[in-house]
Amino acid sequence: MESKSYTAVVLGAGPGGYPCAIRLGQLGVKTLVIEREYWGGVCLNVGCIPSKALITAGKRVEEINHADAMGIEVPGTPVVNMTKLQAWKGSVVNKLTGGVRTLLKANKVDMMVGAATFVSPRVLEVKTAEGVVRVEAEHVVIAVGSRPIEIPGFSFADGRVLDSTKALALPEIPKRLAVIGGGYIGLEMGGMFAKLGSAVTVIEAADQVLPGFDVDAVKVIERRLKKDKVKVVCKAKALGWEEGDGGALLQYETAEGKATVEVDYILVTVGRRPNTDTCALEATGVVMEGRFIKTDTQLKTSVPGVYAIGDCTPGLMLAHKATHEGEICAEVIAGHRAHNVAKTVPAVVFTDPEIATAGLMEHEAKAQGYSIKVGKVPFAAIGRALTTNDTDGFIKVIIDAKNQRVLGVTIVGAHASDLISEAALAIEMDCEALDIGLTIHPHPTLGEGVMEAAKAAIGQAVHVMNA
Repeated sequence: MESKSYTAVVLGAGPGGYPCAIRLGQLGVKTLVIEREYWGGVCLNVGCIPSKALITAGKRVEEINHADAMGIEVPGTPVVNMTKLQAWKGSVVNKLTGGVRTLLKANKVDMMVGAATFVSPRVLEVKTAEGVVRVEAEHVVIAVGSRPIEIPGFSFADGRVLDSTKALALPEIPKRLAVIGGGYIGLEMGGMFAKLGSAVTVIEAADQVLPGFDVDAVKVIERRLKKDKVKVVCKAKALGWEEGDGGALLQYETAEGKATVEVDYILVTVGRRPNTDTCALEATGVVMEGRFIKTDTQLKTSVPGVYAIGDCTPGLMLAHKATHEGEICAEVIAGHRAHNVAKTVPAVVFTDPEIATAGLMEHEAKAQGYSIKVGKVPFAAIGRALTTNDTDGFIKVIIDAKNQRVLGVTIVGAHASDLISEAALAIEMDCEALDIGLTIHPHPTLGEGVMEAAKAAIGQAVHVMNA
């Protein structure tokens, strides 16, 4: 058996693993990154990037269909060529994944393709196309990611049942699609297919879609879903399905009784589970929190020399969280005094309109006992939003009434994903509302709404009525 030795080995080349490996290379640490399937991980290949490419296509179709509001007349109905759309999506993915490999190589990081399993805490055996390779290291970073949860009665092995990966690779637009799970993945993908022409039914067990999100923001999304003719059934449980004469017959149950909907595909988006069961993790002896690996602020596990980052650790399963942890982990391995002490991990839902949050949402701040003030500016009051004819939503700034410090920002509206970074910076810097309010924002921009909402929270807004 061939043997290799490194200072650091990173297990997984997703949005946590590959930045960790690149930073290790930059810091002069002899590093190997091992990847089972996707350079760039689920995010770049079958998650964040391809889904946003298709979501953009769906939004573009809608814009064309409503261009006449601006006096732009487009004869006929837009036709979506799914083959070309998939090819374009693939080109985007290939550019990014190719870039990952180039950056790893440029930073003198060795790469290995294969399935790795632990023999002991810092020894792995990797099954490659050429045979089994034994790898030893002083430091091992576990960055194995996560996968979609499969629920009883809905096997992803069946052609009718889709996980997010299969849904993003469909060769045609489904005429009828059921989505089990009204969380962010379900609504992003269900909304995208609705804009491309599918009749979509969303089945959610909770009493609202996007459970845990700001109720006001969810109402904006629900109105748009209704406008896009997406049927949403809350407080419902999917029971199972069977093949019918014209498609899959999906049975679900609500307080009113059982019902059936006939669809071409069933997309299951009820969450993700960590891949901690794929690498013989028990051989390391690391302490777990359920299925997740317990770590400290330096991403260290309970076993010296073993670290964990990203979706296989507790907390939000978000690519940018994994990237941040990966870079901190690399600094720690290189001997630097680094800690993961971020005050907030911003979150974005790429629905239409988008939702983005940083810090505490209004209901969370109240639940934690804060006395709060809220500044809220509707997109319809922002000049730039009117010029783009995209005015659904609002910007909400939540502050501590005692000292005017920004506790959180919730944005639902166009380009919320781009606007939220200012809010994240404000929270990291412990800003007061006036720190945002006295910062001159360019006009006309959507960002002015953040400034105005911060002023509204202290009663100084000039373009909306103060509460």
